[in-house]
Amino acid sequence: MSKADADSAIFPGESAANLLMSKLWTIFAQTTDTMAQYNFDCIIDRHGTSAVKIDRLDRVFGRHDLTPLWIADLDFAVCPEITAALQARLNHPVLGYSEASDGYWNSIIDWNIRRHNFRIAREELAFIPGVVKGIALAVNYFTREGDGIVIQPPVYTPFRTVVEGNRRRVVENPLLFDGERYTMDLDGLAALLEAEKPRMMILCNPHNPIGIQWDADTLARLAALCRKHNVVVVSDEIHGDLMLDGRRHIPFLSVGDDARAVGVMLGAPSKTFNIPGLVSSWMVVKNPEIRDGFYNWLEVNEFSSPVLISTIGAEAAYNNGEAWLDQMLTYVRGNIDFVSDYVARNIPGLKVILPEASFLLWLDFRGLKLCHREVMDLLLDKAHLALNDGTMFGSQGDGFARLNVGTPRCVLAQALESLRVAVCSTCKTV
Repeated sequence: MSKADADSAIFPGESAANLLMSKLWTIFAQTTDTMAQYNFDCIIDRHGTSAVKIDRLDRVFGRHDLTPLWIADLDFAVCPEITAALQARLNHPVLGYSEASDGYWNSIIDWNIRRHNFRIAREELAFIPGVVKGIALAVNYFTREGDGIVIQPPVYTPFRTVVEGNRRRVVENPLLFDGERYTMDLDGLAALLEAEKPRMMILCNPHNPIGIQWDADTLARLAALCRKHNVVVVSDEIHGDLMLDGRRHIPFLSVGDDARAVGVMLGAPSKTFNIPGLVSSWMVVKNPEIRDGFYNWLEVNEFSSPVLISTIGAEAAYNNGEAWLDQMLTYVRGNIDFVSDYVARNIPGLKVILPEASFLLWLDFRGLKLCHREVMDLLLDKAHLALNDGTMFGSQGDGFARLNVGTPRCVLAQALESLRVAVCSTCKTV
């Protein structure tokens, strides 16, 4: 598509918007030139591949004629080094029982040193069949029915469903929001730990859907409170590799002795390298007093037994995927800027909460003066966009929605134009 075609297709008849598009197109062209090794602009048809974001549209949203910008996977081709490693192993005629090689474990250890300056001893590391499953396993091992478990909404939906589905009690410590930025309510956390006597806290670091990387002081204060009250902290750090603008991820277990005493950290290459279908995740527990019994329980029940393709894909990703990841994050950063600039100029009632990590954007629709149901109707029935309903992350998500920008930029451009038209037809003052 030429620049002129893009102008007329995306911003028909709007001179100011055309100027914006011209500026963005120049930035886009310059970015593309520096990213020739991997093509993130390529549109890949995912129909017929059992893709959840497509095949579940009818079930989740009640219609299928939607642009899927919801579930948190990427629409980009997987790093070819990962595919090559999988293909090489599948070319062998025998797929028998297998175990994880030393190379697999070392790839995780080396990755955390290189990317996060975080050191892991081999005995501290275990395989888990998915981060949510890891949370569920920790919930079942460390707590009993009726026990309280702290979550910090608005937060990733399975934190609540895993707790409630296992007949534990959700204890909410909502994030504080001043209209611009979210922070932890540590005073509120101290009070509820005293009053509710929970056995566990599930931490999201970086936070989904907000995209915050919690700072070391916040994490250390949280750890001290939880250690004081004998609360195990399960830290979901699946977005930790997706830091933006050169920021460094701060693993919970890295912030001090309190965190190491109570922490169970979960990570994975799945979001990082767009391989969630391989179901390869891992956990780290530093404290042997909580690790030894837990890891033995995982082992005897074969919960921590790796699957062949999971380990091969993860090892290839960690050893050979760093260039792909760095270029993907640059492209995603460009997508975030694209969305933010477009919204600021064309949908003034909408606010983008800029993330510090990941490819997910938290959108605040409250400035449109619509109730939440009207916002969702606008997105689905008028704009034909599938975004995550903000209330699925908790009641604190009323008036919000989550947008996945891990897709080719031209898809985002078309989606934003559809949203602008829908908002203009619904809110006459916009």
